[in-house]
Amino acid sequence: MSSTPEDSLESLAKAKRLVLALLPQDRQPTPDEVQNAVTVIFGMLAGQGEILDRDQLAKEIETITTVFQEGSSGLENDKGHEPWLPEAKNDRDWDFWERYRRYLEDVHNLPPIVVRRLDQSTDEVLSQLEDPRRVGSWRRTGLVIGQVQSGKTGQYIGLSAKAVDAGYQFVVILAGIHNDLRSQTQLRVDEGLLGFDTQHQQRSNQNGKSRLMGAGRMPGAKRLDIASPTNSSEKGDFGRQAANAVNFPLGRFPVVLVVKKHWKILEYLRTWVTEVQGAEDETGRKVVRDIPLFIIDDEADNASINTNRDPDADPTKTNAAIRDLMQSFEKSAYVGYTATPYANIYIDPDVDHAELGADLFPDSFIRTLPSPSNYLGPERVFGLQVDTDDEDDVPPLPLVRAVDDAESWVPSKHRSSFIPSDNLPQSLREAIASFVLSCAARRAREQTKVHNSMLVHVTRFTAVQGIVRDQVADHLGFLVDSLRDRYGKGPERIAEFQALWKRDFVPTTDHFPMDEAERLTWAEVSAQLMPALRKIVVKTVNGASRDALDYYEHRRTGLSVIAIGGQKLSRGLTLEGLTVSYYLRVSSTYDTLLQMGRWFGYRPGYEDLCRLYTTPDLQAKYVEVTAATDELRREVEEMAALDLTPGDFGLKVRASSLGLSITAANKMRQGAKVMLSYSGEGPETVIFNLAQKTVDHNLKALEDFVQRLDGVTVADSKVPGGNVAWRGVPSEMVADFLSSYETDRMAQRVRPRFIAKYIDQCMAVGELPQWTVYLIGKAAAQNPQNVAGHVVGPVTRAAINSDFRTEGRYTIRRVLSPPDEYLDLDKEQVDTALEATQKAAAMKKKEKVPQSPSGEHLRWQRRPDQALLLIYLIEQPTSPGGVAEPPLVGFKVSFPRSEHQSDTEYVVNSIWQQEGLDFFDNEENGE
Repeated sequence: MSSTPEDSLESLAKAKRLVLALLPQDRQPTPDEVQNAVTVIFGMLAGQGEILDRDQLAKEIETITTVFQEGSSGLENDKGHEPWLPEAKNDRDWDFWERYRRYLEDVHNLPPIVVRRLDQSTDEVLSQLEDPRRVGSWRRTGLVIGQVQSGKTGQYIGLSAKAVDAGYQFVVILAGIHNDLRSQTQLRVDEGLLGFDTQHQQRSNQNGKSRLMGAGRMPGAKRLDIASPTNSSEKGDFGRQAANAVNFPLGRFPVVLVVKKHWKILEYLRTWVTEVQGAEDETGRKVVRDIPLFIIDDEADNASINTNRDPDADPTKTNAAIRDLMQSFEKSAYVGYTATPYANIYIDPDVDHAELGADLFPDSFIRTLPSPSNYLGPERVFGLQVDTDDEDDVPPLPLVRAVDDAESWVPSKHRSSFIPSDNLPQSLREAIASFVLSCAARRAREQTKVHNSMLVHVTRFTAVQGIVRDQVADHLGFLVDSLRDRYGKGPERIAEFQALWKRDFVPTTDHFPMDEAERLTWAEVSAQLMPALRKIVVKTVNGASRDALDYYEHRRTGLSVIAIGGQKLSRGLTLEGLTVSYYLRVSSTYDTLLQMGRWFGYRPGYEDLCRLYTTPDLQAKYVEVTAATDELRREVEEMAALDLTPGDFGLKVRASSLGLSITAANKMRQGAKVMLSYSGEGPETVIFNLAQKTVDHNLKALEDFVQRLDGVTVADSKVPGGNVAWRGVPSEMVADFLSSYETDRMAQRVRPRFIAKYIDQCMAVGELPQWTVYLIGKAAAQNPQNVAGHVVGPVTRAAINSDFRTEGRYTIRRVLSPPDEYLDLDKEQVDTALEATQKAAAMKKKEKVPQSPSGEHLRWQRRPDQALLLIYLIEQPTSPGGVAEPPLVGFKVSFPRSEHQSDTEYVVNSIWQQEGLDFFDNEENGE
């Protein structure tokens, strides 16, 4: 019978394992199946004398079985590759993977579907590497695209476990450019893969007392032979001392190194391993022949990119060192991991340096990793409008708070010598109070021995960060003193906390599905205020700071910290239990914005307590970069369904209307021309300016266009008030109409003049010779309109902004009715597009089978001479005075794929904000 808290936890863990084993493994279980399995196991264990809380067991099982995760998809290049994994599944032991899988399920309590998807996705990546037992010389390079803070580290530790099981005996993990990130990654590797504490031993079966940890410490875990010359201490990187301390042979068991991404360390590593294990080739260069190398490049878009202007010249040092290390092994595999792959896909795939060989373009494969449904990512924080027909929009969660009072405290542009004013902005005071409340609320939910973090990211300068740290610490001390002063300021301070709780936290929590027991009363929260406050410390986290986020040392009691930082907090470093972020740091590139989003991740049991305080301008930028990144991932998925290779990946990244660039200028010198092509795109108007002048102007532009159409081709109209079609329309006429069309200034994603410029450039290379134009009509419309002699019924599109009259703009979800996009295609093209749409859904393990083709796949089926322009008259709601308003004019363009999209460089100059790019280039040199 259970008698201690530890016994109860062990009984609960055993019960969960047994219940999960009873549930279906190939799909999500139904609620009835969960309850039935809980009843069976609860009864069985009760019969054995083990006392359990049945409701708690059922609740935990429900929590982990309601998580859903789609499958991964990707582009693959099998040239020179020999399939091997299915056979290897039977002829090798997979002990490291099985131990890691058990560790994720039993210790980390990951949902079964997440572990299954991890198993599948790591198999998919491993299968694209070469069999480490394959003789001869080979090289494979790939890229895995995840999301910020979504579990990429756990994924590549799983991949490493399978790689060493398969026979890769020399694994090098490149873990960022700072010591603390390298140390943090090594600790994760120690726990998940090695199974021992590298600060106390180098090899798992080392003589003497063993310091097991993580997967190696689980009851019944196998002791597996593996070694690491690097360790998890701050100074545990590879170097002369580490090399001299190596007291084991290479090539007899797996050796794993976690090293900083610095050319000196990589060069020293290459020299050491070739001296120990290398043999001279015909040129006199030492090459390791008998040990396959596997490199995992974490944050692969950072520091690994060759930023020299001439790709064939000698590359930058870190890039050269990685390539040199690969060239020093006869058999090598490289997999980059990143959430922001923009720089990687702009690498020149054709570079072949005389000594260093090919660059790190992911020639072998590109894969995307969808996040589980319990991931708090950009889409859920900022919302996402999707243009596809088989996916729903994602509404934003009510977690973002506007900051409009910080400019006088720390201006967005300031120098390293700047001294912030003594008066903290009210928004920061509120953010700190929110953090205190979130810590107290977690305590009230019995989340007591957990980490709690707050991020304050307002400057990149370490000197300014130091001043901010002192100011925040002083304010925290003031709060503690106030609450202690029961008869002075205490009641007043308590009242302020209570007002913030009722005004902000209570209504926000109402947006989240949870049990009534988790909906806290003020009495429960207020009782935990002082214990929560006393535990909070303030630290700076930067290159000049001696502070460290020592989560591991506080793993049993939990660390509560307000972290003041900059660049070191924006690349890979995880803030454990992050609830409140105060973020003002301006950036001009997509990738930096996403990397700075430390607030993304997993927040089980406290999503509703998370807050992001930022400026409206930054929030707008995040909305835009979220859409662009989602589009990039979907592009990979769509191309994967068409069995295309990375070499076919003529990638384009949506342009920014807010002055953002894709990545740093020096990272995309080889790719600036491709980034903004409309090839295969379907831009459509969804925001309309209601100013009478604009409405009239666009109606007049449409009248003129229709008159010109009638002058060159015969209109086809089958139903009065219905669609009117013109075929064989010259491109010049379409470009002229788009050039004359006026959009609302907030219509960021559709810029008709840029589209017209793209058409002109396609015409210059012999593409888009003619168009089909449809004026879409609704035959049953109540107010048919006469457009240059053609009677057309306006369509209705509901506004998603209810206050459109006050705003002066009418916003809709989509102007397109999806079947309209294939009005001009033949049945074979539509059927092929539907088949590809269904294949893409199957690859992502979607349960719902699409019944109509997606726009992306329809555009893939268009021939170069099959461009389509759809024009819509949209009925305006009657004015408050009952007066009928003239219709709005909207359009949708359906472009075929271009063979010459790399020639379309027109948008670069309009968004390339040189001041911002120079700022970012300097920033990458460190703080």
